[in-house]
Parts: sequence; structure tokens; C-alpha cells
Amino acid sequence: MRPLTLQRLLLQCSVLALILFAVVLVAVKMGAVPVSLYGLGRDLISVFLGQTSHLSSDYGMIVNEIRFPRILLAIVVGASLSVAGTSFQALLRNPLADPYVLGVSMGAALGAILALIFESHLALPVWLAVLFTPLGAFLGAAGTIAAVYFLGRREGQIDSATLLLAGIISSSFLSAVIIFLLTSGREFRGMAFWLMGDLSSSLQSSLRWVLSIGFLLATGAIYTTAADLNLLLAGEKEAMHLGVDVRRVRLVVYIAASILTGLAVSVSGAIGYVGLLVPHVMRLLFGSDHRTLIPTAAFGGAIAVVIADTLARTVVAPSELPVGAMTALFGAPLFIYLLRRRMA
Repeated sequence: MRPLTLQRLLLQCSVLALILFAVVLVAVKMGAVPVSLYGLGRDLISVFLGQTSHLSSDYGMIVNEIRFPRILLAIVVGASLSVAGTSFQALLRNPLADPYVLGVSMGAALGAILALIFESHLALPVWLAVLFTPLGAFLGAAGTIAAVYFLGRREGQIDSATLLLAGIISSSFLSAVIIFLLTSGREFRGMAFWLMGDLSSSLQSSLRWVLSIGFLLATGAIYTTAADLNLLLAGEKEAMHLGVDVRRVRLVVYIAASILTGLAVSVSGAIGYVGLLVPHVMRLLFGSDHRTLIPTAAFGGAIAVVIADTLARTVVAPSELPVGAMTALFGAPLFIYLLRRRMA
């Protein structure tokens, strides 16, 4: 493992930030209504200089009220799922671990739906109503990963095959419960598209702040354990002998990763395979040091979801495909390849 330097970390993140910026420009341009990048650049310069925008009101509405908020949501959701997947893979020492495969995304989706059901029958204050759905998603994610973790342990040690099987079974069971809830209530039948991954919903500004602050705090908490996660790759007993407080690291990562998954699922539905695909690509490019892997995975996840969302809304324009369908199109073959490689 190459020694980490601040210059190398900044260089890697800068390259990914430039790629993300280019992807965002393409995402702004593409859509049912084409957007001129020249006109967009001229408009942004006018805004910075305090001048009157040259763009029409319709054009400005498409860019400022539809595409930019959606792209920003895709960035936060993709980064959240990638960081969560990276931390789960390190903590569980399983390269196939990811919020979707382990059933955590489905647990978060079930928690969000139950929160919506209770919220519709309760007169909640505004500040609590904003937090109620993300809180339900977090509790669902945390409960699911706790159940999968305990089901995946054999004789005090994590068994990869058992853990993976427990996650798949939990995901199937939770999916059945969600389908029952969606089909039994008329007000929730329209959520089927959201469940497959949907970034088209407009969010309140207060919820955007909750999502952004929650992402920064949870990612920061996970990054404080990056050096310990490197040692945990050798095994829990070996890490303990090297001075790692395994119980503290496990608690921090489980809570923070559940927060990231819960926040992402509460606003976008269950987008699969991002947490599986992106960490592997970043390891191939930048190595397995989690001090580098966590921030690069965040950028990589943002890039992946922005690309997937752009394809989802342009491939069959003016109709849209679920974002989860696009990520599964690339993630499922990779999952099969990794599974066969691991079982070989």
C-alpha cells in the first residue's frame, strides 16, 4: 500500500471533481428540451456579475428549477450510497456487500413508507414532518443491517456466504412487505416507480439541508475510522491486537452508513448496485487505502448516478425510466462476475 500524501489525495479528488463537472454539464444539456451550453454559460456569468439574465423564463425554469436540483440530488444520493457500500465492504470484509444486496436499501424503503403511513394519520409540526420520513428510513436501514449482521455470524465470526444469503433473503422478505403495503393502499400505489429509483421529485429546501448536512456528518464520521478499516481487512482479532477498538468502529460505521442509506432512499427510492460497483472501480484506480477510497468513492458514486439519471430521462424521452433500472443494467452483470470469481 503506497503511503498517503495530501498532494496525492487532492490530485485524485481534483481529477474526479473535473470529471463530475463535465458530466454535470452534459446532464444539464441533455433532455427532452435541448439546452445550449453557450447560453447557460452566458447566463451564469450574468448572474455572477449581477446583470440581467439573457435567457427566457421557460429556459431558466428548466435549468434552475428542474435539472439543477435533480442533478444535485443525484450527486448526494450517489455519494451517499457509494460511501455506505465502501464502509460495509470493509467492515464485513465482503467485496459483495452493498446496501442493496444486503437488504439495507429495502429496509430503508420500508421504514420510509411506514413513516409516510403514520405521518398521514398524525398532526406533526413542520420541523418534525420534514425529519419523519428520513428518520423512518434510517431506523429501517439500521434494523435491517443489524439483523443481517447477526444472521451472518457463525461461531463468533462473519461468514461471507451466510452473510450474503441473509441479505438476499432479508431483501426478498422486505420487498414482499413493501409490495403488500403499496397494493393495499390507494394513496401508495403511485410509489412503485419511486421504489425503483426516482430523482424527479422536488424537495423542500429544508429537506435539502437535512440531506446535505446528514451526508457531510455521516461521511465525516466514517472517514474518522478509515485507518481502522484498513486494519480490519486483516480480521477482527488481528485488528484488536493492533489496538483497534472494533466495537467502536463497528458502531460508528453501522450508524453512519445506515444514516447515509436512509437519507438516500428516503428521497430517491432504492437505487441498487451503486455501492457495489463504484468502490470496486475506485480500488482498481486508486488502491484499497480507505483514507483515499472513501472520498474517491463519494465522487465516483456522484458521477455514476448523474450518468444513470441522465440516461434514464433521455433514452426514451419524453418518458422516463427508473434510475434503478439503469444502475441494475450495469451492476447486475458485475455482481454475477464478482460472485462467480469469489466462489471459484
